[in-house]
Amino acid sequence: MNRLYHYPLSPFCRKVRLSLAEKKIEVELVEERYWEKDPDFLRRNPAGKVPVLKMGNRTMADSTAICEYLEDAHPTPALLPATPEGRYEMRRLVAWFDDKFNAEVTTKLMGERVFRKVMGTGYPDSTNVKAGAKAIKYHIDYMTWLLDQRRWLAGDQMSLADFAAAAHLSCLDYISDVDWNRSEVVKDWYAKIKSRPAFRSILADQVPGFPQPAHYADLDF
Repeated sequence: MNRLYHYPLSPFCRKVRLSLAEKKIEVELVEERYWEKDPDFLRRNPAGKVPVLKMGNRTMADSTAICEYLEDAHPTPALLPATPEGRYEMRRLVAWFDDKFNAEVTTKLMGERVFRKVMGTGYPDSTNVKAGAKAIKYHIDYMTWLLDQRRWLAGDQMSLADFAAAAHLSCLDYISDVDWNRSEVVKDWYAKIKSRPAFRSILADQVPGFPQPAHYADLDF
């Protein structure tokens, strides 16, 4: 059995889960409190980060490296565009969400509202929360600009760029930190992603101490 060591509200884990599910690769989910630095987990990934995917005798870390491995090993359905230009744009946007969006939004909202509590590191820093709430507006506006020109974020076909963005936004949506009324275009895009069978396990996530908002698993918002 394939096994994914993950944390439910990690966008990097969710990106891998979406890729696995889209490719219909069955996997056992093992929740890992990676911040506790369990020695067994550190042997799987000395960096001490999730996700970690075990497939057969191979143990793999880093969400983007895992997703591209899955694409090479299981190319159907394709999540990377066919052209070099398309692949460049997809990789650029994956980096945008996993680096820039993560630093400016996810770590400031999820990090303060959720991870401070689960890790026991104190109370939320209101300055960070306000900065994240301001920054997400800019990112939603940028997504609106992209989607005004394209069917999906990186082009005319769904790709890992869409899964990277949806992974971050779905985590924030779990704590009601996305203003879906800011952009009908982005809301419609997310509704398409949210309705895919690959998204079902993510919509079923339950995190102790953080109940789902009523709209979270509603495909019609």
